[in-house]
Amino acid sequence: MVDRLVQQALLQVLEPIYEPTFSEGSYGFRPGRGAHEALRQASQYVAQGRSIVVDLDLEKFFDRVQHDVLMARVSRRVKDPRVLALIGRFLRAGMMQNGVCVQREEGTPQGGPLSPLLANILLDDLDKELEKRGHRFCRYADDCNIYVKSEAAGERVMTSATEFLEQRLKLKVNRQKSAVGQVRERKFLGHRLLTGGELGVAPQSQERLKDTLRELTGRSAGQKLSEVIEQVNQKFTGWIQYFRMARMKGLMQDIGQWLRRRIRCLRLKQCKRAHAMARFLMSQGESEPSAWMLALSGKGWWRLADTPQANRAMNLRWFKDTGLLDPEAVYLAARNAC
Repeated sequence: MVDRLVQQALLQVLEPIYEPTFSEGSYGFRPGRGAHEALRQASQYVAQGRSIVVDLDLEKFFDRVQHDVLMARVSRRVKDPRVLALIGRFLRAGMMQNGVCVQREEGTPQGGPLSPLLANILLDDLDKELEKRGHRFCRYADDCNIYVKSEAAGERVMTSATEFLEQRLKLKVNRQKSAVGQVRERKFLGHRLLTGGELGVAPQSQERLKDTLRELTGRSAGQKLSEVIEQVNQKFTGWIQYFRMARMKGLMQDIGQWLRRRIRCLRLKQCKRAHAMARFLMSQGESEPSAWMLALSGKGWWRLADTPQANRAMNLRWFKDTGLLDPEAVYLAARNAC
């Protein structure tokens, strides 16, 4: 608690000193800037014809920062030796590993209020170098994309930027994750850039959302349906707010259908016995023969959830009454509010 308090105090003093000097291409952890601003700028670069991206990935950036390299850059503007000594103590503070305090020789304290500013101070040298060379780029913390017009130019930029990062800043570029390619084939802040600069959702981001929703709607969690729906609403509402600038109406329709089937599957399994399932279906207006036909079926839960009986009993009105939001409607409202 004391560490965080002192780090926050340092941040409030240092941020106004450094903030005016940072590059226009830097968006991470800065007042009035964020992921959406970075994505808007990236979209403009692609719309201008820069369809090739140099996607730089720094390997374990917050764990690999060299203290002497970082402190040399901090000391360019901070001259008070007491402040420099205090920042140095934070950098060298030990960390707990398996119950043992281990001395920190490199890296910054992750999760601390001061770490994002220190990262921007270090990587500002990269920003200034890219500006000096006339490149168009967007950097969000250690995620940097440089937009060019040809693959040959991209390869040259990748080589020179990698050399600068590794020789001047003593950082390691992850060559397996870094690449030069078409913007639509790479992802930036969970998005992918489409033709003309439009935004889409990266496939990895879609899968992570579905994985989370699968976990929340698991049929063995033992939660009440109302609790499940509340958690599901919170999750995809927050997800949509982040991705609201992307073109994803069709995706939200698909997610909505898939999610409703998951909820139907969960509700049917909560009946546990054929008699309870038949009684539930009849309470929702299904005829007795039809309800018993489904209840006595030997199909698996996932197949049962897509039967005509399940769809009629748990229709859109039923989902509205249970409180489940429609992902498509939430997306369209968020999109219109942009």
